[in-house]
Amino acid sequence: MLKEKKKLNVMVVGGGGREHAIVRTLARSPQVEKLWCAPGNSGIAQDADCAPVQADDMKALFDFAKSNKIDLTMVGPEAALVMGIVDKFRKAGMAIVGPTQQAACLEGSKSFAKKFMQKYGIPTAKYDVLLNLQQATHVLRHWTGRSVVKADGIAAGKGVKVCETQDEAKAFLYEIMEKEIFGAAGSTVVIEEALQGPEVTLMAFCDGKTLVTMPPSQDHKRVYNDDRGPNTGGMGAYAPAPVYTAALKKQVEEEVCKPFLKGLIAEKLDFRGIIYFGLMLTPQGPKVLEFNTRFGDPETQVVLPLLETDFVDILKAVAEQRLSEIKIEWRQGSALCVVLASGGYPGPFEKGKAIHGLDKAAQLKDVQVFHAGTTFKNNQWSTAGGRVLGVTGVAGNFEQARDLAYQAVSHISFEAMHYRKDIGAKAMALAGKR
Repeated sequence: MLKEKKKLNVMVVGGGGREHAIVRTLARSPQVEKLWCAPGNSGIAQDADCAPVQADDMKALFDFAKSNKIDLTMVGPEAALVMGIVDKFRKAGMAIVGPTQQAACLEGSKSFAKKFMQKYGIPTAKYDVLLNLQQATHVLRHWTGRSVVKADGIAAGKGVKVCETQDEAKAFLYEIMEKEIFGAAGSTVVIEEALQGPEVTLMAFCDGKTLVTMPPSQDHKRVYNDDRGPNTGGMGAYAPAPVYTAALKKQVEEEVCKPFLKGLIAEKLDFRGIIYFGLMLTPQGPKVLEFNTRFGDPETQVVLPLLETDFVDILKAVAEQRLSEIKIEWRQGSALCVVLASGGYPGPFEKGKAIHGLDKAAQLKDVQVFHAGTTFKNNQWSTAGGRVLGVTGVAGNFEQARDLAYQAVSHISFEAMHYRKDIGAKAMALAGKR
């Protein structure tokens, strides 16, 4: 007779749509005794107990985990990782999934990541690292035409701009380095060539010795249909991405995944968490745009609903560096998520708009509604963020998943709500041929 697995107290750090997807996946595990989310949100409170602890308050998170006998912690946002939450927990012998502070520099510092890619032969865009505005002005003379300017540190997804001309690049560099619009995150800047091609997100579980990829996904960054308007945190996503062929998968494993793992080992980076490869499929082959050292948002909302293996087993294996022992299985089919945003987003927006139709949408079979920015008071759901909800449909094929998601969206409304009506449209024809 098999020995029954110990029931665990589990904590998720964060409070957005990504964390709701993580929480809901963990809640399916029979191994979870008590599930906490810090700080969580009103939607997450339907699936876990929310702790009044902010995701960047290291001491409070640590104290809460100790006092509530947390057996396993999963970190959602990048800020906590860059601040060193993993080091603090591990030093106390507490199991946690995520890279150490040093390893989190792969996301926390664009220049660190670019040097890592260059050193270990991971294909990426040509670049220069700029340490001050005088140097930047001098180097910029060599960057004619389009370029990409990136603040070196974390800037809430807003520290990157594709510049069409030298003048535009110079103006953005001035904003970052002289006016310090991103604070210390812009004390160093990376400028690189603007690559062309479709983008694909490839996330993977990694324990520092073994790397296991998840289904590839595609995000939709621009706020309006047809990829118009300013960038956002993500207006929708789908998985698996039809453009990511078997041949491409093999190429990425050889040219990106293996060198990445080799680099971790050579540099002695303790990476037991989630690695996110932001890829661009250029005419010259796939190239890495960026590393993230955690789950993406909204990519998580389409990848985790496809997971069939017990999530707790995977996370424990990652934390204990025995990922090679786990066979990870995924549901056949597709998932597609549409993000519902507040009026004005990604610019200024109003909160407190009453949300209608949530119950009706959630009752649809194979639909999951993830809460990113909501509150629930006096028996009424209201908006509390820029990205309010992520509505995900899961089905046997791409077209059905898309139809399900938009069917659910049609039931939900709030004042000034907006969303993209073309999530997955470009992939429809390719998916339909499979």
